Amino acid sequence: MSHADLNTLSQFVVVAKHLNFRRAAAQLAIAPSTLSERIRGLEDDLGVRLLNRTTRSCALTDEGKRLFDRVAPAIGVIEEASTPGVAERALAGTLRINGPRPAIELRLMPRLRGFLAEHPGVRVELVSQGELVDVVAEGFDAGLRYDETLAADVIAVRLGPDQRMVIAGTPAYLAERGRPKSPKDLRQHDCIAHRFARGNLLTWSLTRRKKQIEFTPRGRFVTNGLEPAIEAARASLGLVYTFDDYIADDIASGRLETVLDDWTPPFRGPKLYYPERRLMPPALRAFVDYVQSR
Repeated sequence: MSHADLNTLSQFVVVAKHLNFRRAAAQLAIAPSTLSERIRGLEDDLGVRLLNRTTRSCALTDEGKRLFDRVAPAIGVIEEASTPGVAERALAGTLRINGPRPAIELRLMPRLRGFLAEHPGVRVELVSQGELVDVVAEGFDAGLRYDETLAADVIAVRLGPDQRMVIAGTPAYLAERGRPKSPKDLRQHDCIAHRFARGNLLTWSLTRRKKQIEFTPRGRFVTNGLEPAIEAARASLGLVYTFDDYIADDIASGRLETVLDDWTPPFRGPKLYYPERRLMPPALRAFVDYVQSR
């Protein structure tokens, strides 16, 4: 059996364990389409169908189950023999990750705390950056981004549940200025704006059913910081547009009230992404496994 044949069988074992090409591809650090092509090639070589595929999942055929039962134990022995002492060696290395601040604070940090507790030899460098960067060119191991900004040729692992942006103000402000009943009513309000380093303002993305509105805030208070924006809202200086996680205590206590809730539905949270590579840095490989296990 050639090395390429053995490698493909090993990949088949991973797919058979996950019964999901995307999760298996993330573990193997290859593109799902590449993994699917390799399994099809294995099926062609063997002359049997190993997996029944649908658009969302896959299942082992009888032939696939028999092959898995035969080769999985052997693959495990080979992998253990080819990496002597790995289990005994403490994981070490530096993990560099780039991403926008909310993705780092609200989704990455809760997972990093547990990971670093398990692997005290790993060092992490986080760079909070709203603008898109080339993680490879800038020397990062991985990045955090939302679906709309992910390239097609990267491996991506979702970090946690959906997120939600909300619009909120104090009861005093809303009593004086009125509660907006539609996005057009925001034009009559002081909307606290966030200005990026390049000078552009963060637009408020409002969606209801299939209708989407990109609203550019206008008001007396503009900042490039999260804390000043929330403090301005608490001081009744206007309406703030932010992640609900940041003001959960304010909402629970009644200090801030949300408006236009039907225009701010949840959306998919960020993903940890990294370029496809044959050999991943050990710290990154371990962190991806940690995220996927949870």
